[in-house]
Amino acid sequence: MITDEQLLTSIKAAIATSPFQGEGHRKVCAMLRRGITGIAPVRVSRERVLRVMRENGLLSAARSPWRPELKHDGRITTDAPNVMWGTDMTSTVLCTGRNAYVFAVVDHCAQDCIGIHVSDRATRYEAIEPVRKAIEQVYGRCDEQVVAGLALRHDCGSAYLSRYFQDEVAFLGIESSPSYVRQPEGNGVVERFFKTLKEQLLWIRSFESIEALSIAVTNFVKTYNACWMVAKHGYCSPSQVREQLKGKWAA
Repeated sequence: MITDEQLLTSIKAAIATSPFQGEGHRKVCAMLRRGITGIAPVRVSRERVLRVMRENGLLSAARSPWRPELKHDGRITTDAPNVMWGTDMTSTVLCTGRNAYVFAVVDHCAQDCIGIHVSDRATRYEAIEPVRKAIEQVYGRCDEQVVAGLALRHDCGSAYLSRYFQDEVAFLGIESSPSYVRQPEGNGVVERFFKTLKEQLLWIRSFESIEALSIAVTNFVKTYNACWMVAKHGYCSPSQVREQLKGKWAA
């Protein structure tokens, strides 16, 4: 009769010899029954293999890549517009096979998209464009220190951490607020906008050119801001929320 300690050793050996990641207890049990190099076949029940793997943290879910402890306080939205904006980039493929990239800026309170930019490149120069457009739309001009005190949430991609991007946001008076590594929740407001953009446009329509995509995305943003219902704001649209809170901040 094999002991749990001996079975655990055999299980670890089976996992180590597999060329794949995340093998479940069923496959581990099958490997044990067939025999492992240097170890004789082990015939035990699947339920026992499951129990031993669970007790020792060897199930596939427990062997997922390590991620740091959640660091933000669980609330990334703000109580007034123009306190924090979120920016990010997503991509799609044109009918010609070329990649196209969509950059956006979304307010963390009203959740309206206030800056959008479509390009065939995903560089630091393209990443700053929706920020400039957002400033011009909300503040009317894009000058030095024009938005002092505003925070900009972005991920840790090379375009956003580049010296060019960081120098530009500092020139405009924006405080850079990078999200924690491997924690996309920190940039969840713009990520949620991109989810809607994909489900409502990018995944259901095809585009022949960058120009056609840019027109469609721009029109979608107008419709989104005017008609998309935001649950946390009583199912008002982003434009309605911004209008209702207009007197609570100085633009």
